[in-house]
Amino acid sequence: MTDTLICIVGPTAIGKTQLSLVLAEHYGTEILSADSRQFYREMTVGTAVPSQEELQRAQHHFVQHKSVHDPYSVGQFERDALAVLKTTFKSRNKAILVGGSGLYVDAVTKGLDHFPEVDPSLRTELNTLWRNKGLKALQQELSVLDPEHWQRVDRNNPHRLIRALEICLGTGKPYSSFLNKQREKRNFRIVTVGLRAPREILYARIEARVEAMMKTGLLEEARALYPYRDLNALQTVGYRELFAHFNGQYDLDTAVMEIKKNTRRFAKRQGTWFRKNQDTHWLDHDYKKHALLPWIDQMVNKEDEPA
Repeated sequence: MTDTLICIVGPTAIGKTQLSLVLAEHYGTEILSADSRQFYREMTVGTAVPSQEELQRAQHHFVQHKSVHDPYSVGQFERDALAVLKTTFKSRNKAILVGGSGLYVDAVTKGLDHFPEVDPSLRTELNTLWRNKGLKALQQELSVLDPEHWQRVDRNNPHRLIRALEICLGTGKPYSSFLNKQREKRNFRIVTVGLRAPREILYARIEARVEAMMKTGLLEEARALYPYRDLNALQTVGYRELFAHFNGQYDLDTAVMEIKKNTRRFAKRQGTWFRKNQDTHWLDHDYKKHALLPWIDQMVNKEDEPA
């Protein structure tokens, strides 16, 4: 039977972790996380890392395996994930990839040979920064976000600087991490399942998650990470807003409101990214397990040629 990677995608707070556990237990296999925020061991509350009980239900890879101080590019993740899959497929013919970081899912399923789309408003913001604070502000920001590309870029060309910065800021990863990548042939089938919900339900789930995070220690976690706030790993929703609170930019209530707002925006971008894949099989978030498994079995047990 052909080796098959089952990818579970969808916006934040939609229920991807629970679906991955159901399928991992059903097929007796392992889970690879493609959530780039869950890679870092110092970021537990704010990234909704699976609980210890959930982690014990199935073998997980790429969950809190790095420190925020460790550089880790999407290219490195691609190589590491393919190595794990190669090992996994020696003893079983199915594996689960789960996460809301579309670029990281694509890295495993397609390889990296293009730059991801980012929010167009980033370019507007960077042009405003250039106009208000000059070329030096762009240079300084790129030297921090991508020291490798900083060594090669034309530092006096604001358009080159802005292009690199919008990729850095839009993906949370260095521009240089997308350059000169070689595709590695995928010798496994890929079945992608997307979770969806009406917008009002998704937004309610996001609100509830943020409230739960605040009750379970997000403020304290962010305060401990505040000294390292300029690290790439920490340029993410839930931490940036609380760092702004510590800086005196927001009161706490406003910071929490900003987290909710920015998480909704993030979920919208995730939905746009995942809907581009015409091969995704969409599943309602309130699926029934007894109906789900036969539906999944029908898709993943096809004897197709490897992708």
